[in-house]
Amino acid sequence: MTARRLWAAVEPLHAVVYFAPQTAEAAKAAGLRGYWMGYFAGRLAPLGPIGPEPATAMLFGFAPAMVARALPDAWSFASPEAVVASRMEAVASALRSVADDVPELSALLWRAVDACEFGGRPLAAAWAGVPKPADPLSRLWLAATILREHRGDGHVLAAVHAGLSGLETTLTHIGDGVIARADIQPHRGWSDAQWDAAVDRLRARGLLDDDGVLTDAGRDLRRGIEDDTDRLAAAPVAALGADVERLLALAVPLSRAVIDRGLVTMPNPVGVPRP
Repeated sequence: MTARRLWAAVEPLHAVVYFAPQTAEAAKAAGLRGYWMGYFAGRLAPLGPIGPEPATAMLFGFAPAMVARALPDAWSFASPEAVVASRMEAVASALRSVADDVPELSALLWRAVDACEFGGRPLAAAWAGVPKPADPLSRLWLAATILREHRGDGHVLAAVHAGLSGLETTLTHIGDGVIARADIQPHRGWSDAQWDAAVDRLRARGLLDDDGVLTDAGRDLRRGIEDDTDRLAAAPVAALGADVERLLALAVPLSRAVIDRGLVTMPNPVGVPRP
C-alpha cells in the first residue's frame, strides 16, 4: 500500500535522531546521562515531565523497568523544553551533512501532517504541538517525526485491538523473520523469563510454533495488524493525492543518503528499512 511506501521513504529521515552522533552529544550537553535516558527523554519531551507508567504505555515495546531507569529522573537533569531544543539542533546538524535545504519535500511533508487526525495518538499529537522551527532541516525532521509517530501510534492501536502486548507484538516480528531475538531483546529490556512467558502465551493461542515461527494463524494476525496500520495511516496519503509520488521521489534519495552516510545504521533494532 502507498501508506507503507510513504513510511519506508520517510522513516530514515526521522531515525537519524537515534543513530547520529550529534544526538548523543546534544543529550550529554543538556545534562542527560547515557544513551537510553537521552532516548526516552528525547522521544517523550513534548509531553512534558512524564513518568514511566504512561511512557511505557505509549512506547509499547519496552520493558517497564527499562523505562523506569530513565524516567522521571531525566527531568531532574534537563527540562523537556531544553531536551526538545537540543534534539532539534542536533538533528539539523546531522542532516546538514547530506542536504542544505529541501523546501519542496518539506512542504509536501507538512501537507501530509496537516491531514493527520490525532485521536488516540498521544505521541504524534505531542510532536504536532511543537512549534515549527526556523531552521529548514529541523522543520523537515519535525514533519517526518509527526508522520512517523502518527503511524506508530496507529500500529499500537492495531496491535492492542488484535489482543497483543508490546512484547508479544515484537515476537510476531521475530516469528516473521523481520528481526532476530538477539538483535532486539537487549534494546527493549525484557528478562529471559518475561520473554519466554510471552512466547508461551503466543504458542497457547496457536500463533507461534515450537520454533518460534509464526503459524498460519499468526501470519494472518500479523497481516491484519499491518493492514490496519496502513488503513489508520491513510489520511496523509489521501490528502497528497497524486503528489505522494513526488514526495516519494524526493524522500527516497535523501533517505538513502542518510543511510549511506552512516547517520542510520543498517541493520538496526528500530526496524528502519533502506527504501
